Amino acid sequence: MTTFPEYIAQNEEHDGVRFSWNVWPSSRLEATRMVVPVAALFTPLKERPDLPPIQYEPVLCSRATCRAVLNPLCQVDYRAKLWACNFCYQRNQFPSSYSGISEVNQPAELLPQFSTIEYVVQRGPQMPPVFLYVVDTCMEEEDLQALKESLQMSLSLLPPTALVGLITFGRIVHVHELGCEGISKSYVFKGTKDLSAKQLQEMLGLAKPAASSQARGSQAPQQPQYNRCGAPALCGNAADQTLWCVLASRFLQPVQKVDMNLTDLLGELQRDSWPVVQGKRPLRSLGVAMSIAVGLLECTFPNTGARIMTFVGGPATHGPGMVVGDELKTPIRSWHDIEKGNAKFMKKAAKHYESLASRASASGHVMDIYACALDQTGLLEMKCCANNTGGYMVMADSFNTSLFKQTFQRVFSKDVQGAFKMAFAAALEVKTSREVKVSGAIGPCVSLNTKGPCVSENEIGCGGTCQWKMCGLDPSTTLALYFEVVNQHNAPIPQGGRGALQFVTQYQHASGQRRIRVTTIARNWADAQTQIQSIAASFDQEAAAILMARLAVYRAETEEGPDVLRWLDRQLIRLCQKFGDYHKDDPNSFRFSETFSLYPQFMFHLRRSPFLQVFNNSPDESSYYRHQFNRQELTQALIMIQPVLYAYSFQGPPEPVLLDSSSILPDRILLMDTFFQILIYHGETVSQWRKAGYQEMAGYENFRHLLQAPVDDAQELLHSRFPMPRYIDTEHGGSQARFLLSKVNPSQTHNNMYTWGQESGAPILTDDVSLQVFMDHLKKLAVSSAA
Repeated sequence: MTTFPEYIAQNEEHDGVRFSWNVWPSSRLEATRMVVPVAALFTPLKERPDLPPIQYEPVLCSRATCRAVLNPLCQVDYRAKLWACNFCYQRNQFPSSYSGISEVNQPAELLPQFSTIEYVVQRGPQMPPVFLYVVDTCMEEEDLQALKESLQMSLSLLPPTALVGLITFGRIVHVHELGCEGISKSYVFKGTKDLSAKQLQEMLGLAKPAASSQARGSQAPQQPQYNRCGAPALCGNAADQTLWCVLASRFLQPVQKVDMNLTDLLGELQRDSWPVVQGKRPLRSLGVAMSIAVGLLECTFPNTGARIMTFVGGPATHGPGMVVGDELKTPIRSWHDIEKGNAKFMKKAAKHYESLASRASASGHVMDIYACALDQTGLLEMKCCANNTGGYMVMADSFNTSLFKQTFQRVFSKDVQGAFKMAFAAALEVKTSREVKVSGAIGPCVSLNTKGPCVSENEIGCGGTCQWKMCGLDPSTTLALYFEVVNQHNAPIPQGGRGALQFVTQYQHASGQRRIRVTTIARNWADAQTQIQSIAASFDQEAAAILMARLAVYRAETEEGPDVLRWLDRQLIRLCQKFGDYHKDDPNSFRFSETFSLYPQFMFHLRRSPFLQVFNNSPDESSYYRHQFNRQELTQALIMIQPVLYAYSFQGPPEPVLLDSSSILPDRILLMDTFFQILIYHGETVSQWRKAGYQEMAGYENFRHLLQAPVDDAQELLHSRFPMPRYIDTEHGGSQARFLLSKVNPSQTHNNMYTWGQESGAPILTDDVSLQVFMDHLKKLAVSSAA
């Protein structure tokens, strides 16, 4: 008999799914009383080396409002060659290619071990991916040189058939022609004028020939076709197609054709030549450069996998999308300015980038932002570009840091077959059985506004649809999907009934193939009146913590911080009242079963996290932290909420210790992983020994090994994480020890340090409550008869 933790782990490994509840309450009323909604964390491209793609297309249900894919949960009549859809109960005939099926000769999609299966779509052209570099030239020489080297390195990592283009910008924007030999040629645009895709098409000479268009005016509209170069065939005859190929390929060329030319062109890039007066910022037309990039891809490669990779060395100070003026004495907006309504560029800039994000996502294009500067660059205003299109957001101090260089290199990491791990132009559709409807999704996606019988009226996150577009995906991209049980209280579900969900992800593989990955899963129903124990035992507290945290972060974007914290506290108190074991008005009697025991602790650390607390973080940092949290899979998201702490000492091998001030001891080295930072902290005594140089002396090999052990472990984490974390090496009393002290539970503070033994850890100068005080208050409120 599999235990629930084993069952949960198997499902995550196999299907990339974690549910908040693994047994579902059988009525709408009981589901609302569960506090934590029925919801799932879904990783569409979960790495499965044992899942070879199948070289035929899926069989679909014939009912127009259903179109579910044949799966192991369907009833099959092998004699009559019929199958009944498990979602709408429609009886369907198998296609003729399935004529040989029987109980002993089943296709893969009917086998229980293939609850997740991947199909290769044979129709249509195979499109190479497109990479369009948008490069800021308003930066220091050293920074620009480092960026140019990284870009040249990336060309060697791209597949030879991938199409590549280059746009550079300072005060004006240059769209570089790559088709010309031996001469650098570019189209120049003013940084103050935004252009529509149609205007850009005409200005770059990409408009389709007028004569042939008029000649075809009387013909019926044709299906879109594609040319040899991969561009959509907007022209009818062969001559027009050849002309279109030539037009489009002036700016976007296969890497194998322009590798040398583009490497030289990047090497010759100069800093923006526009003079910068002392006391002023350089004029940076970032908004227009991004708009031109979106427009160029819109009119050359719509609905084809493409990445716009924008490299920014400072804030936009010129034209549409500017986030700060050029006067250095006027600082870029802070949280305080935003609260007081003093961020005068913010709304207009955010509107500009939102329109770019919606245009890019409509065309299926990804927008990445690599922002490397000591000050803010406007990520707050630009966040929707990466958030809505599934793009990467990377923040570093300089393009010359290993943090940027190695993170950028990892963007191009490959799987065992040698294909990029990234996928393009994806769409996810969710199908549900009749008792469940989908309320919405939170993650790197946009709604496709597809109504259907399985769409709930109660919207959560990006709701009102059962289909979402995700322009960019990788194996760790994870969506949070929220469901509503709609079965009425007086209409019992038959004993042994199961609720089913199907996730259908269509995407463009890095090889150019179109693929469809289908995951079909079911969970048991239970009557909450009689089987509350089995529902409680099925609770996945880790998944529930992340699902509730995503809801809280989503609310934090539009609501005041204190309101979000109050909402989170209310939910936690209600959960304790529902599933805790206690006597009324007796806090000491409160007990939580093992399946719930860690949940309050996750909520305690979430309340203190940078996702909900903006104090001490700039608006850009908050946007960056929230972006990463809303796209990472469960394990990484848990580390972000509650960092992992390891202790190294002479007492034994390294061991995980409590994230608590009592763990900070003088003779210990601590390694803390917050996802964003990897920190090594040397206790007071260890720090003194290290300064005295004992590790260099004979006979102190043990101490040398002790100092080296956390460094080796940190390197392992640094090499595997994306984006690469910031590495911090600090010691007792060091200025950067604040990163550790701000994360640990302050069980010992300057207020109570004299009531503790002196060897019990480091007192923390804070007025934050400790986990113990938080739990005491929680118990008191949960058991109160007044609540």
